[in-house]
Amino acid sequence: MTVVVAVDAPRGARLASELRGEGLTVVAVVDADAASRTPRDVLAADADVLVVQASRRGLSRILVEECQRRAVRVVVLGDEPSARRDAELLGLARPLPLDVEGWVLADALASPAATFVAAPTPPPARGSGVIAVWGPHGAPGRSTLAIELAVELRRSAARVALVDADTHAPALAVMLGLADEGPGFAAACRQVGLAELDDEELRRISVPIGAGAGRVDVLTGINRPGRWPELTHDRVTGALRACRRWADHVVVDVAASLETDEEIVSDLDGPRRNAATLGALREADMIVAVLSADPVGVSRFLRAHAELRAAVGTTRVVVVANRMRPGTLGVDARGQVRRTLERFAGIEDVWFVPLDPRSADAAVLAARPVAETSPRSPLAAAVRRVVGEAVAPAVAASAAPRTRRGSIGRRVARTA
Repeated sequence: MTVVVAVDAPRGARLASELRGEGLTVVAVVDADAASRTPRDVLAADADVLVVQASRRGLSRILVEECQRRAVRVVVLGDEPSARRDAELLGLARPLPLDVEGWVLADALASPAATFVAAPTPPPARGSGVIAVWGPHGAPGRSTLAIELAVELRRSAARVALVDADTHAPALAVMLGLADEGPGFAAACRQVGLAELDDEELRRISVPIGAGAGRVDVLTGINRPGRWPELTHDRVTGALRACRRWADHVVVDVAASLETDEEIVSDLDGPRRNAATLGALREADMIVAVLSADPVGVSRFLRAHAELRAAVGTTRVVVVANRMRPGTLGVDARGQVRRTLERFAGIEDVWFVPLDPRSADAAVLAARPVAETSPRSPLAAAVRRVVGEAVAPAVAASAAPRTRRGSIGRRVARTA
């Protein structure tokens, strides 16, 4: 049995020595604070059990979720009354005394009936819960599409969250007429490290837009690009996992940059500006990749697509050609985009959203989604089709509006 000891010195070193004396393999000894800050590094070894000291910074939700993902059992040590409360809030078993002797712990670990060991619970089923909206540099319309997707998904879901995780150019607050001085997603990330991000806290820091079936809960982004260090990889992934439990669908607007050059030029364990984007993409169940349907936009997308695939692995990617118009591509514009993407990137399925400046301008003027200001517009109908055919086919029928005659919405529902 292999064990990681995350207990502050000198007790941690002494406990590790006692466990080794009992025949257990201790693969790492770290402070409780280190386990909270970098759980992936602490659990990098093939550990069976984590012995962790309960403290404000040593027992975090991120750490517990990482243990669950890796099927690592958790033993909590702590003498304070808050230790039991924190363990219960995180779904762990009752703590043992901090000064428990190694032989007692080793004997108990060998017993399958040990009541203080928290067996890892399987993570929640991953459906289309987290949807990241990404696109290359050049403003292809990521934020606009993220807003419209969230509004469309809300028509048949109990709760939809819209998250601005862009650390380069956050825009959702301005586009939706929301104050960018509120807590937003940065506050959610800060609360992750304190194990205090729950459904109630998410309700408090989010801002609802719309009403009735079109209401979406928004977590606005940072109000200055200089605040990007607040959105670290672990915080972002932890916050999105909390959002996954809170909402049926989580639509995340991310930045374009996927580079990891900063890890090459620096050997310090500091924040990375693109870590929020990479963390959100790797946590996502589906990625909506947006390209601008013109020669420059297609070229940029093809160059960045290989980077995207390398970053997300086998995660499903839905490609959307935005601002589609024949003026920049000539005859058979859609066919040209399809053939180019298939030839140079192996992409066979593409969905198209037309250029609709009248509807887009009306939405910007009102600081509302296009689906609210122009529900019958070609742009809104195209997004409805993307949702019905690619993002969430099961909701297509209930999402489509009904009219007396065969409307665009009804035709989309029939094609889903």
